Amino acid sequence: MKRDQTPRRAGPIAVCCAIAWTGALLLTPVAAFAEEGHGLVLLPEIGRIAPLILLFVVLIPFSNGLVLKPLLRVLDERDSRIGGTRAKADRLEREAAEILARYERAVRETRDESERARRTLLTEVRSEAQREIASARSDAETRLTGARGEIGASLEAARGSLRGQAQDLARQAASQVLGRAL
Repeated sequence: MKRDQTPRRAGPIAVCCAIAWTGALLLTPVAAFAEEGHGLVLLPEIGRIAPLILLFVVLIPFSNGLVLKPLLRVLDERDSRIGGTRAKADRLEREAAEILARYERAVRETRDESERARRTLLTEVRSEAQREIASARSDAETRLTGARGEIGASLEAARGSLRGQAQDLARQAASQVLGRAL
């Protein structure tokens, strides 16, 4: 709840109004009635009341200068300090909100950037793995083809060797069965 900042002053008009009301109330006769017929009427005695009113009027400027004005000045200063402190608190709150928004934006940007970097790195790693797998397959197929060729050549050499040995064995067996050399 905001309050209007109006300075407090006891101006001459307010002082004059207060004096006029006080004088009107004091000069108005007030009748008081007591029990059992003893009537008591209170009327101001001008001889006593006039010096009091005069003393009151004389002391108003001094009390205004010594008590009221300093008190009102302190209250105004307090209000201005409170207002200044509230304004400072509002300003600090706005600055904190701006800093928080910048921080959240920076975190979001950093998170997005790291996610992009992670995806890029993952794509590079996958492509490197695919290249290595393709290279390994190619190398394995080359080795497999070479091994098959060697096995085929060894097989043919073994077959040729076995044919020759089989023919020699067949001749020896035939010469022993026939008992003569072929």
